[in-house]
Amino acid sequence: MSLTPSEKVDIARKLDTAGVSTIEAGSACTGAGERETISRVTSEGLDARVTSFCRGIRGDIDLALDCDVDGINLVVPASERHIERKVGTSRGGVVETTVELVEYAREHGLWVEVLGEDGSRSDPEFLTELLGAAVDAGADRICYCDTVGYATPEHTGDVVAELAELGPTSTHTHDDLGLAVANAFASIRAGADLVHATINGIGERAGNVALEEVAIALAEGYDNETVDTGGLYDLGRTVADATGIALAPNKAVVGENAFTHESGIHTDGQLKDDAMYEPYPPERVGRERRLALGKHTGRAGVAATLAEHDVEASDADVAEITDRVTDLGDQGKRVTDADVLALAETVQGRERERRVELEDLTAASGNATPTASVRLRVDGDERTASGTGSGPVDAAVAAVREALGPGRDATLDSYHVDAITGGTDALVTVEVEMSRDAQSVSVAASHADITRASVEAMVDALDRLLAN
Repeated sequence: MSLTPSEKVDIARKLDTAGVSTIEAGSACTGAGERETISRVTSEGLDARVTSFCRGIRGDIDLALDCDVDGINLVVPASERHIERKVGTSRGGVVETTVELVEYAREHGLWVEVLGEDGSRSDPEFLTELLGAAVDAGADRICYCDTVGYATPEHTGDVVAELAELGPTSTHTHDDLGLAVANAFASIRAGADLVHATINGIGERAGNVALEEVAIALAEGYDNETVDTGGLYDLGRTVADATGIALAPNKAVVGENAFTHESGIHTDGQLKDDAMYEPYPPERVGRERRLALGKHTGRAGVAATLAEHDVEASDADVAEITDRVTDLGDQGKRVTDADVLALAETVQGRERERRVELEDLTAASGNATPTASVRLRVDGDERTASGTGSGPVDAAVAAVREALGPGRDATLDSYHVDAITGGTDALVTVEVEMSRDAQSVSVAASHADITRASVEAMVDALDRLLAN
């Protein structure tokens, strides 16, 4: 996983805007490209302290200095595995080297944090000796590291309590046992006042503790506002898009399902009281509440969807539409707004006059620039247009917007693809969510050609939006 300099700068700006106090911008020893990236972040004039990760080597500190960072995160071996097998030295050697490096960095005006790598598997007495020596040499803070996600909260609390007696203490936890958040809070309870975290919990193996989870838990559970939580979802989406690591639907705070309600009981309760089935309002982290449709959808959810699209329906109509939605869900189908609206038209015996229809689509991606052309029928008039893009789907979407004209200001809010059959001729289902003004609609379409399915879904969504 790698990020471009521009992507890192964008993320750093958003972290700074959110009020994050310290941003590790990269490891200067990685190479010239990484140093360029760090230098671009340091030149932004952020309020946050910008640091570079350094190994226990003086040359790493020199490279960090070249990037004009405010400080360094100096990692030194703390466990026998790392001291003897990885570095090939002794406890005394590690302490001596650490003191020399801290003094060198401080002499050059750097803020210094010393991390005892693999601290959770080290001899606690030696870890205290090592990090105590770092503090005596001038380190601004020390860090307990559960490098391999090995520790329990009880062990973490005991060790951090000892370290916190030495000076300002940070904690660095991994999620290999699923205890990253628990260990972070055990550290805080024991006296740590800074948590090393990553957006969305990305990191080596099972990842690090997630910034958004720690931040919202501190705010909601302990009334401790450490960052502006309103920017958490935007940060999560930005990092997911830049890294290509998709957010799990059930991910806390930023996952698609975090504020989605499908169960009839939950939807009914949620419509009566916003806090019925949510620990905090979605706006708290920059989200919106969503009522999902499926086999568990109750009458309240169907009625709310119809009302959102200004469709009047009797109790009897809502009951029948709900039964049909349940049938679709039982078939394993993702139920969209468009499905509910189509069912309502059938149940109520209405015929919908389409405003936008797809007549023809041609897409090509074999050349340097993918292109597409479409022929639409809009309010009875035939319109043709072409477009280019990063791929055939992108090009086709551009062509649709061009052909549509005034209605093209609709926003594509989400785009989801599922393969629903196997083999090389697999059908795919494309689900899109689009919005225009204050109205939004979700639509799905299936086809063996992903470009065709994408355009059909988008055109149907646009037709629904324009009809309203």
